[in-house]
Amino acid sequence: MLSIYYGPMDGAIYNTALFFKNDYEDAWIVDPEVREMVRDVDHSEVLESGVIDSPVLGKIPPIGLSGGVKTLILIKFEPQKIFNASTCGDNCAKWILKLAEKEDRTINLRHLMDFGGKPFTIKILNTNQIVHSMKELVPIAGLYV
Repeated sequence: MLSIYYGPMDGAIYNTALFFKNDYEDAWIVDPEVREMVRDVDHSEVLESGVIDSPVLGKIPPIGLSGGVKTLILIKFEPQKIFNASTCGDNCAKWILKLAEKEDRTINLRHLMDFGGKPFTIKILNTNQIVHSMKELVPIAGLYV
C-alpha cells in the first residue's frame, strides 16, 4: 500500500537529486522496470548502466535524468527511506502506485499529485485515513498543502 505524509516531514529526504547522485547503483539503471519508467516519463532509452539516450539532451549519464525518474528509482530501490515525491510530476503517479502495489511504500508530498481516475488505495498518514479516489483524497490533502 502507498502511504503519504503531506507537508514538511521530519526524516524525509527532500533533496532527491543530491541523494540519487551519491547513492544510485549502476545495476539500478538497467533494471527492466527502471527502463520502462525512463521510457515512459523521460521519453528516453537506457542504453547501458551509464548512458541514457534522450531525444532532447542526447547521450546523458543517469544523473541527467529528470527529478521525477530519479525519485521513482529511489522509491523502488530504497524502500526503507521516505522521499519527497514532489519532485515528481503527475506522470509519475501511476509508477508510484505500481511500486506500492508490490511492496509498501511511504512518500512525502508537498503538493497535490493527481493519481488519476482509477480506484487506488492510499493511506494518508496525517489523518490515518485510507482513500480510494481523488474525490476522497483532495479534501484531506488540501488541509496540508
